[in-house]
Amino acid sequence: MNGPHPEGRHPQGPRWLVGPVSSRRGFLGLSLAAASAALLAACTSPSPSGATRVLSSDDAVRAAEAARPSSGRTVSARLDPAPLTATLDGKPVPTWGYNGAVNGPLLRGSVGDRLEVALANGLPEPTVVHWHGLALANDQDGVEMLTQKEIAAGGTFGYGFRLAHPGTYWYHSHMELQRERGLYGPLVVDDPSEAKDSDHEWVILLDDWMDGVTGSPEDVLNELSQGMGGMMGGRPGGQGGGPYMGMGSVSDYLGGDAGDVRYPLHLFNGRTPSEPDTLRAKAGDRVRLRIINAAGDTAYRVGAPGVKLTVTHTDGYPVERTEADAVVLGMGERIDALLTVPEGWTPLMARPEGKTGLALGRISTGTGKEPVPAALPSRLTGTVVDGGQLAAAPGVRLAQRAADRTHTVRLTGSMMAFDWGLNGRRFDMANPYDGALEVRQGERVRIDFVNESMMWHPMHLHGHTFQVGDAGARKDTVIVRPGQTVSVLFDADNPGQWLYHCHNAYHAARGMMGVLSYMR
Repeated sequence: MNGPHPEGRHPQGPRWLVGPVSSRRGFLGLSLAAASAALLAACTSPSPSGATRVLSSDDAVRAAEAARPSSGRTVSARLDPAPLTATLDGKPVPTWGYNGAVNGPLLRGSVGDRLEVALANGLPEPTVVHWHGLALANDQDGVEMLTQKEIAAGGTFGYGFRLAHPGTYWYHSHMELQRERGLYGPLVVDDPSEAKDSDHEWVILLDDWMDGVTGSPEDVLNELSQGMGGMMGGRPGGQGGGPYMGMGSVSDYLGGDAGDVRYPLHLFNGRTPSEPDTLRAKAGDRVRLRIINAAGDTAYRVGAPGVKLTVTHTDGYPVERTEADAVVLGMGERIDALLTVPEGWTPLMARPEGKTGLALGRISTGTGKEPVPAALPSRLTGTVVDGGQLAAAPGVRLAQRAADRTHTVRLTGSMMAFDWGLNGRRFDMANPYDGALEVRQGERVRIDFVNESMMWHPMHLHGHTFQVGDAGARKDTVIVRPGQTVSVLFDADNPGQWLYHCHNAYHAARGMMGVLSYMR
């Protein structure tokens, strides 16, 4: 298989990963009552095969949760989503967040612990929380209408589930475009048996930001929804397009168009480069970086100029260790990497892939000259990798087994009408199981993501971790470049009704979502 690629050559990835293509607004504003009726009707509606659809039972969901490891311990936390005024780049910015901050609190436990989170909704509208990357009980997944009722404004809800797998994860609102306002935070699950090979740990959230600065996420979606018509009248000196459109954002690494949206700010742990987050260390120390891309429309290329990274995990699971000069993370992806600290100041840069801007953190040993953001390199070059190009560590590879079921998912749509979908249809919560991917518990399932669009898409599956190809990384979110096919494998071991979708917030809002449906 192909390994990391040098800068300037289009990444094709491992041969088993990539091949040529052959030949919501939230949930569309549907009321809870209407959605419930739609779901009830779907439970007994004909399936694509013509058989009567009978969904997996609550008993099966409870049995799967009971089978997860248990330490007997409970970790308790509280989340209070509410409006707030943040200070970004020295200016007050009205927005929303958890517990009074743009970045929500770090939630942390060990494998087998039960995480219990009490949420009190201080927002002026309903909300839910999705636990991104975790295998958990289906009714705790936090997808409005599909797995739980909305938590009304002023309402409360208690989430509770076991932490089944170690790794770097995160949580965020799964309600319309709320994630684009700062309703997200990191979640780390520790493995008590894991050998420690670092002196420090740095949990890093990256985000593209415009809320309260140049407009709102709804303003962006309204403009994007006009399609090519919204690209007229771009601002002088900008990247082209309307006030929010990022026309001219191009990345050879991602296969062309880098993104749809122009952002005034890029955040590193809720801070801009004018006030960067700083880690103190000694020369020779090793730092474990847990990097999370919480952005809505931006991939980030992350690295420290002149300092090698050793990539150890992607989306929580260990990989065969790979040395790189920089790593690329699509929206929703996570990378763990080790960095050995040199003497002086070390800038840890996150350049928005194919766009202008910078998210910045720094490591300081207390000596040397503090780096000036304007003097930092405009690109991170050398050996560049992303999680989809890596190989799973032997201990977490799926056992060799033929797929019992294969689904083909075509990623469709275009910027012309901004009409994103799966297999040519836009998701509609009034008929959530139209085009659903049916599976049965115990099956080995293969999904072929075939990108027929001219845009890259980070595809995310709820409630499961898949393997990319026969020996690729274990992941829950993977980059699918334009004109390429990515095949993933997973064992259907977590019954329920699970969303899968593009993790570009605006592509999902315009319909690039579907349901993975466990049948009895």
